[in-house]
Amino acid sequence: MTEVKSGDTVRIHYKGTLNDGTVFDSSEGRDPLEFTVGSGQIIPGLDSAMPGMQVGDAKLVNVAAADAYGPVQEAAQQEVPLSQVPDHIPLEIGAELQVETPDGQIMTVRVAALSDESVLLDANHPLAGQDLNFDITLVEIA
Repeated sequence: MTEVKSGDTVRIHYKGTLNDGTVFDSSEGRDPLEFTVGSGQIIPGLDSAMPGMQVGDAKLVNVAAADAYGPVQEAAQQEVPLSQVPDHIPLEIGAELQVETPDGQIMTVRVAALSDESVLLDANHPLAGQDLNFDITLVEIA
């Protein structure tokens, strides 16, 4: 049988969980995830688990935060005085907002903390700092 190698386009079904068992993503009920192995299209820790697999193989892959979305970067968090936030902007913990950077780029941030005087906006990926677990099944090598 053919084994996956770098440069192959593959399709996998997967379920991603945190260490506490919380499911954060899954392909259940959807088409399999398609990507090219070694191309940087998916997180490095999952990508590196693909070579050597054959169609029909299943495996559990544990990915350390460093090989997933990286550590939480304090530089990607900014405390903003509430006086600088327009009244029509909903501020609740976990809410995602679109902000414009000084150079005109639009980026998504999450409300990480809220006080009477300020809001902490976090531009880190929601899974930054988390170790991830994937239950994967190789469906196809294209």
